[in-house]
Amino acid sequence: MSTLLVFGARNLGRVLARELAADGWRVAAVARSEQTIQNLKEEVPDAVGLIGDAANADDVERIFGDVGDVDLVVNAITTTPSFGGPIHEAPPEAIDAYVGALLPGIFNVLRVGGRVLAQRGSGTLVQVTGGSARRGNPGRGPWAAAAFATRALVQSQAAELREQGVHAALLIVDAIIESEKTAGWLEDEPPERSASMEDVAAAIKYLHEQSPRAWTHELQLTPALERWVP
Repeated sequence: MSTLLVFGARNLGRVLARELAADGWRVAAVARSEQTIQNLKEEVPDAVGLIGDAANADDVERIFGDVGDVDLVVNAITTTPSFGGPIHEAPPEAIDAYVGALLPGIFNVLRVGGRVLAQRGSGTLVQVTGGSARRGNPGRGPWAAAAFATRALVQSQAAELREQGVHAALLIVDAIIESEKTAGWLEDEPPERSASMEDVAAAIKYLHEQSPRAWTHELQLTPALERWVP
C-alpha cells in the first residue's frame, strides 16, 4: 500500500488525503491545530492525523519518524497574508510571516523529506506554491520573496535528488484556489476564474505517476480565465 504524507491538512491537504484514500492509499496529514485534524478525520476516517508545525525542525523530524515509509510527500502549507500593499509603505515586520515562518517550514519539509526519500531510493516530493513564484506582483512583494525562494530551493533539490531516484517537483497554482476562505472573493466569478482543490490534487497524482524517463520538475496550473504568463 502506498503512503502519502502531506503537510497542511486544512484545505488542499485534506482534499488530497481524501482523494488518495479513495484510491486505496494510506494517508497521513499534518496540521497545527486539533480542530483541523478533527475535521480531517470526519472526512477521511482512516487518515493518520498529526499535530506539528513545519517551521519547527524537531516537529518535522518527529513526524517523518512516526509515519515511517512514505511514497509521496506533499508540502501544502501556507500563511495568512500579513500585509498587502507597496513595499515602500510596508512596516518592517511585513516580511516576517513569509520569510521568518513560511519559508523555514518549506525548507524543513524539503530537507527532511528529501533525505528520507533519498535513503529509500524512490518516491515523489511535491512542493505547492502560488503564481508569485513566477513573478512579483504589485502589493505582494513579501509573499513573492518567499515564493521565489521556494522555487529556487525546489530547482536545486530536483537536480540533487534525480540521481537518488527521487522525483522532486514544484506545483505552481497560478490562481485563487476555491475554499471557504476564498468563497467571498469568488462569489460572482465563473468556475474558470479559479482552481478547485480536486484539480490540484489530480495534478499531484499526475506528477507522482510519471515515469523517471519523463519527470516534470515544474508544473503550472492556470485556469482558463486567469492571466497566463509563459
